[in-house]
Amino acid sequence: MSGAGMMDCKKALVETQGDVEAAMTLLRKKGAATAAHKSAREAKEGVIAQHIAAGGRLGVLAEINCETDFVARNEMFRAFCDDIARKLAADPAVNLEADREAAVAKIRENIKIARHARMEVSGNGLIAAYIHTGAKVGVLVEVGAGKETTVANENFKQLVKDITLQIAAGHPYAVSREQVPAEVVAKEREIAAQSDRLKGKPPQALEKIIQGMLEKFYQTYCLVDQGFVKKNSEVSVKEHLAQVGKELGDEITIRRFVRFQVGEAAA
Repeated sequence: MSGAGMMDCKKALVETQGDVEAAMTLLRKKGAATAAHKSAREAKEGVIAQHIAAGGRLGVLAEINCETDFVARNEMFRAFCDDIARKLAADPAVNLEADREAAVAKIRENIKIARHARMEVSGNGLIAAYIHTGAKVGVLVEVGAGKETTVANENFKQLVKDITLQIAAGHPYAVSREQVPAEVVAKEREIAAQSDRLKGKPPQALEKIIQGMLEKFYQTYCLVDQGFVKKNSEVSVKEHLAQVGKELGDEITIRRFVRFQVGEAAA
């Protein structure tokens, strides 16, 4: 009933003279005390978990940390993480402290629910998630369409899946260059202006070289400017979106995404 160890249950029953309800209360209190004691210990390992609600209109991505990789690979810990993602999908304001304390009592390591992202579709579109092998990297994305019929099309669903793989592999930071903060662009321009490539070049060529270097930056930093990995980067993600949109007679847009990697939140 409690999920605690057999000896802990036995001691609680002895202490409460066989009163099961009182023993359960005692075990919960001890679980909270154990969690508080362990909370000072570092938790840098862990997994990325996800939950996509039926219909693909709502999804959650969560990073949950523990102390060791051994526990991160444990089935009980993985089941706990999946349950946390489900609860966050059902209620973004849910209080998960009791769940965390109970997991600490069972697993005997400090556990932290480090961060989560929750997306819900606005208009026509799909939410999709991808957890890379080992559960150290996870992706959540919203892809929009102009028409409701597009969302049910298998080619659209495959595109959305491919986009999650692209984000996991390409590690972009923004959907498009319009979303790149001005200070980031300014810093890249400054770096480009100090490059050895500019040494000895005529003044009239400098701006063109700097623009070329910024273009290379955008092709790494921005999702839609990246080479589409499934086609060996021969076309950009933007070009592939346009092609699929043309085939479906619709306009397809990547609205937003998050990419979590274990340990980033504490970095």
